[in-house]
Amino acid sequence: MPPRLRIATAAASVAVLGLHSVVGLTPTAVADPCTGTVANAQPPQPMPRADTGGNMQPPTGHRPPNANSSAPLPRLGELSRSLISAFNPNAARQQAQVNPAPRPAPVQQQPAPQPQRAPEPTVPAQDVPHPAMGNTPGTAIVGWVTGIDSAANTLNRFGVSGTDLGIMWDNGDPGNNQVLMAFGDTFGYCGVSGQQWRYNVLFRTQDRQLARGINVQAGSMTNQYAGAPEIAPGYAKQIVNSIKWAPTEKGIIPTAGISVGNVQYMNIMSIRNWDSPGHWTTNFSAIAVSPDNGQHWGVYPGSVRTPAPNDVKNTQYTPGNEKFQQGAFLKGGDGYIYSYGTPAGRRGQLFISRVPQNAVPDLSRYEYWNGGSWVANNPGAAAPIADGQVGELSAQYNTYLRQYLIMYGNEAGDVLLRTAPAPQGPFSPPQMVVSAAQTPGGAYAPYLHPWSTGKELYYTLSLWSAYNVMLMKTTLP
Repeated sequence: MPPRLRIATAAASVAVLGLHSVVGLTPTAVADPCTGTVANAQPPQPMPRADTGGNMQPPTGHRPPNANSSAPLPRLGELSRSLISAFNPNAARQQAQVNPAPRPAPVQQQPAPQPQRAPEPTVPAQDVPHPAMGNTPGTAIVGWVTGIDSAANTLNRFGVSGTDLGIMWDNGDPGNNQVLMAFGDTFGYCGVSGQQWRYNVLFRTQDRQLARGINVQAGSMTNQYAGAPEIAPGYAKQIVNSIKWAPTEKGIIPTAGISVGNVQYMNIMSIRNWDSPGHWTTNFSAIAVSPDNGQHWGVYPGSVRTPAPNDVKNTQYTPGNEKFQQGAFLKGGDGYIYSYGTPAGRRGQLFISRVPQNAVPDLSRYEYWNGGSWVANNPGAAAPIADGQVGELSAQYNTYLRQYLIMYGNEAGDVLLRTAPAPQGPFSPPQMVVSAAQTPGGAYAPYLHPWSTGKELYYTLSLWSAYNVMLMKTTLP
C-alpha cells in the first residue's frame, strides 16, 4: 500500500488520484527591485499578482540584489587541462581554446514533431573503458534557456524574467516523449505587485536540436503536454506549494526529478533560511508526485525528512536524513532508482541510496550504501561516496564513456565532473569542466540533459548575476 498523498494545488480543492487535495496559494515576495531591460517591460493585462491570498508564510525571495536580467553571457576562457588529461593523457599538453556559441535567435513557434522516445542506456556488468581518442574536449555556452534573450522568450510567453536551476528528466511517456524542466524561485514582470514571484515553475520541451538552444512550445491551463502548466494564459504557474508543516518557509525548491512509467517524481527541499552565499538551512526534504506529466503535484507526507530535530509538524527526525536534503535521481537499469544525497548547501559530502522503482515515495524501502554493502532502512549508515564540496548535482550513465557520470558545482563556483563504474563508485577525482574564473557573475547548479548521454554533454547552468539559466555544451575527448 503506497503512502498517503497530500496534494497541494493552486486551484480549488479537487480529487487527484482519488485523494482529497488542499489549497495552496502563492505568497507575497519581499525581493529587491528588478533592474536591466525587464525593469521597464510591460505585461499584458490582466496578469496575476504574486500575492493571491497570502495564506502561506511570506518568504524573502531569492533574487540577488541588483540582478540584471539582461546581463550578457560570460565568455569562457581556456578549458582546464585537468579535464583533458583525465580522459586523454596523451592530450595533456594540448590546449582547448573555447569560444562561446552565438546567441540563438528566437525560434518561430511551429508544431513540434512527435519524436521517438530516447532509449534507456544499457548498463554494463563491469567497467569498460572508452576507446582511445585524439580530440580535446571543448566547453561552450549555447545561449540562454530563460529570460528575455532566451530561445523560448520566457518573459513574454510564460511570465518568467528570472529564475534558476532547470533540473531536467525524461517524462517516460512513449506516446509523447518530453523533457521536463523544473526551476526554482521565479520572477515575472517587475511592475506587477510582488514581481510575480513563485516558488517554482515547470517547462516541457521536445527540442532535440540542442545546438541552437532549447525551445519550448506554448503553455496551457489544461493540456498536460503543453510547454508549461499555466494558471493564466501566458503565465506559468507555481507547481509545488507548501504543505504548511514548517512555521517559517522561504522556498520550495526542486532538487531532482525522474519518471517511473508515466508517473513523475520530484525531490524538493523546504527552505527555512537563506543563510549566506552557498549556505542555506532546510526544514525538510520530501518527494512530490505528478500523475499527469507535471500538470498537478502532490507531496507524500511519509517522504518528509527533517535534517535535525526541529518544529516541523507531523514528522520526527531520523538520524542520517540530513544527508539527503538535496541530490539527484538515476535510473540504474537493474530495477532500482538510485537517489544521491547531500546536506543543504554546496559544501557537503555525497551519499547514495537506492529503492525499487515501484516504491520511490516509501522511505522504509530505501537501502543505503555504507561503503561495502547496502543497508536497509537506515540513512545513518550511509557513508560518503565523494568528498569535497558537493553542491547541486545531476547524474547519468554515459554511453560514450561507459561509465556513470556525476556533475556538480562546489562552493567556489566551479563545475566538476566525476566518473565511476557503478552508481555508488568508486568515483574518479573531480575534474574541472568550467572554473569560477571562466564564468564571472557566479555560476552554479549544472544539470545534465537526459537526451545527451554520449560524447556531447548538454546541461543547464545558472548565472547568479543575471539570475537566469544558460545552456552549456561540453564535448568529451
